[in-house]
Amino acid sequence: MHFRDSKRKVDYVLAYHYRKRPARPPHGLGSPERTRPSTALGLVSNGTGKGRWPGLPGVEGIVLSPLDALEEERRLQREEYERNLVEAGLEIEKDPENKSQGLSFVRIHAPWQVLSREAELLKIKMPTKKMYEITEEGGILKTLNEIWCKLTEPLQPQVPQQENTKMKNLSYPFSREKIYLYNIKDRDTFFDNATRSRIVREILKRTPTKARNSMGITTLIANNVYDAAYPLHDGEYEGQNDDTNERKLLYREWARYGVFYKFQPIHLIRKYFGEKIGLYFAWLGLYTEFLIPSSVVGIIVFLYGCITIESDIPSKEMCDQRNAFTMCPLCDKFCDYWNLSSACATARASHLFDNPATVFFSIFMALWATMFLEQWKRLQMRLSYFWDLTGLEEEEEHPRPEYETKLLQKKLKNKNIATENPNEGEKEKLTCSDRMPGYAANFGLILFMIMLTFSAVFGVIVYRITTAAALSFSTNETTRSNVRVTVTATAVIINLVVILILDEIYGAVAKWLTEIEIPKTEKTFEERLILKAFLLKFVNSYAPIFYVAFFKGRFVGRPGRYVYVFEGYRMEECAPGGCLMELCIQLSIIMLGKQLIQNNLFEIGIPKLKKLFRKLKDERTEPKEMDTNPSKDPQQWDLDYTLEPFTGLTPEYMEMIIQFGFVTLFVASFPLAPLFALLNNIIEVRLDAKKFVTELRRPDTVRAKDIGIWYDILSGIGKLSVIINAFVIAVTSDFIPRLVYQYAYSQNGTLHGFVNHTLSYFNVSHLKPGTQPANSLFAQDVSFCRFKDYREPPWSPNQYEFSKQYWAVLSARLAFVILFQNLVMFLSVLVDWMIPDIPKDISQQIKKEKTVLVDFFLKEEHEKLKLIESFMARDKRKRRSGTKSRRSRAASFSQLNRSPKGSFTSFSSQHTVV
Repeated sequence: MHFRDSKRKVDYVLAYHYRKRPARPPHGLGSPERTRPSTALGLVSNGTGKGRWPGLPGVEGIVLSPLDALEEERRLQREEYERNLVEAGLEIEKDPENKSQGLSFVRIHAPWQVLSREAELLKIKMPTKKMYEITEEGGILKTLNEIWCKLTEPLQPQVPQQENTKMKNLSYPFSREKIYLYNIKDRDTFFDNATRSRIVREILKRTPTKARNSMGITTLIANNVYDAAYPLHDGEYEGQNDDTNERKLLYREWARYGVFYKFQPIHLIRKYFGEKIGLYFAWLGLYTEFLIPSSVVGIIVFLYGCITIESDIPSKEMCDQRNAFTMCPLCDKFCDYWNLSSACATARASHLFDNPATVFFSIFMALWATMFLEQWKRLQMRLSYFWDLTGLEEEEEHPRPEYETKLLQKKLKNKNIATENPNEGEKEKLTCSDRMPGYAANFGLILFMIMLTFSAVFGVIVYRITTAAALSFSTNETTRSNVRVTVTATAVIINLVVILILDEIYGAVAKWLTEIEIPKTEKTFEERLILKAFLLKFVNSYAPIFYVAFFKGRFVGRPGRYVYVFEGYRMEECAPGGCLMELCIQLSIIMLGKQLIQNNLFEIGIPKLKKLFRKLKDERTEPKEMDTNPSKDPQQWDLDYTLEPFTGLTPEYMEMIIQFGFVTLFVASFPLAPLFALLNNIIEVRLDAKKFVTELRRPDTVRAKDIGIWYDILSGIGKLSVIINAFVIAVTSDFIPRLVYQYAYSQNGTLHGFVNHTLSYFNVSHLKPGTQPANSLFAQDVSFCRFKDYREPPWSPNQYEFSKQYWAVLSARLAFVILFQNLVMFLSVLVDWMIPDIPKDISQQIKKEKTVLVDFFLKEEHEKLKLIESFMARDKRKRRSGTKSRRSRAASFSQLNRSPKGSFTSFSSQHTVV
């Protein structure tokens, strides 16, 4: 953790691979040491990969191979960059390059002068000497809070807490002129490790090199001059030694599955990893907590379906064999007529998810999503106050290396044009015309990817149709009777595999598309990447579910006039109990499969494989040479280099946002979705924690006051869920047809006769030739078969046209969608209005902090003024007493501190000296 002197702390590490060129001087020039070029000489390349060293007398040039020339160029860039870092005030320490090739590290330390200068430039808020009391809410809320704290005490992580939680340090942006305001007990520990590494990272990002006009460490890493740049972890997370560091504390109290029941130490996470990662885990923790009440209500709704299944009249009528509803064949020629009672199991299972309680649960989940977002805004504001993020300004971001490269190419091109045409001005930024090829490629490729997703869904539909037809030809009775179950289960598994494969492809494609757009800053790059990846993954994950919910069984036609695909294959129909049960199966398998395979197995397995691959690659590239200076134990920078680099929070947020969609969008069809999400998230929190603490290099701390664009996506999903659930209840379930029958057509106000009401008659003599069942086991006197639809009977003048009941049910469905959507939206707006975004106590504390800050500064200025006056009075006394030398010193002091009009100038710059 320190330099070789064991005093200066390692704040940052640069790693690079080097390869020494064997020195072979021309004949007669002496030893290799004499002819090795100095660092002051430049490498001359003729564009063919060959280089030579100018300035050596009597030597035309030392020809270098392309690999040696590139390595020499990189070495010169490293030396220049490190010289510039030293000029910026940083202190560096390098490993000796005692092998022909290998890995080397540059360790960087920032002294106090650099830290204080950069902290002032970055306006980092630091604690002052002033502390003030945090006023707590009184009354019943305080009592309930105390009871809650006592009850949850066993669940609290055992991490160091502030001695007095009712007091808070007043924070103020660091200023060297006002250094006396800050609570500086020890200069080495005043800035914590995360702040020190952040300061060094800012210097690394803006320090330039002349070669290729590169700006900062990101460009150098992109050009393979350095392999990596990272801050160090605070030591090992395991081990028997007694020294406890923050990393070990996080591992013990947070990053283990054994502590899944404990709350997260959010403040310690923020201190160690920075505000951006701290906000992610705070959001994930709140989301997981909010899943608890929704899981309980979902279980109650499911149990209600289980309890009322015996009293459900429509499923009883379907299971009653005395009704003997003879249904029309499910396929042409090879399928026979069948009894509706054979679908008894499907009808009873559908009632578990298609009952009046699901309507209540849909409304509840819409309000739940609104309350979750409101509560997150409140928690975010509370964390901003305690983490000193209030009033945080947007920091100026450095351009990305790719943007700089493109801009440099444009400048060179414009410079050539300017020499030919002096009227052409040099443009300093990339315009829309420069990015137009990237935008066109984005539009075309995103459209192609969406069509690819739809093609995959259509391919699975074709598989279902053809497989169902093929299984219907089977001579095995068991195979024929289980056609629907077999086809549904296999098709959903195929859908899951396709989704997982396309997800990985879409992630890579979204990144490539964002890169060819050439965004200027990392923030712009991240936002555009998130939007593209979310769009593609949203369509990929939900397209099969949308098909089952809203399109399957809608374009089947009717007996005698079916809709065919591929010359003879009929479009697939919903099960007799409706498509809601199949939607539930589809949703549950895709959701659970994605969570188990993608979110957990991939997250555990892929980093380990990458680490193994990188280790094997390093062992293969490095020759087995004896190190002349072997160290007994591997140093922290060696251990951290073997870890996986941190690539951002986008994958972590993305999987949770997609899960949030599963929980809210189709919750009417699967009330147990929140429960499975809760079980997954309990593991997910610890899995992510373990990955950050043990498997990733320490990320650079980034200050952020919110979760950015993710909040807008969450809000959009919440609003979309209201519309989708309204259509699921109205269109996919039988809720509306039952209501219409019960209150408009039932003779006794019950659902008796509902099944018969929903079945239309068809005269079998109207079947097309060649489509009748070939070997029917039913009696030959079947004159009419039934099919599920609202159509006129064959004895009606408008036979097989839509009946009045169809239009009544359709209008009721549309009316329900409008009513449900407006009601839930109104309730959501009401909840949003009733819950303030900023907690009342935090709002008061922010106002109080401003007042305390003004009073503190006035008091300090008053004391400073008194100090000046005392010095002036003592100066006068010394002048009267007499000694010439003293008189001259007092005079000089007066001149420094007296304005021309006799008033005192600001003494802040002289205060430290005094």
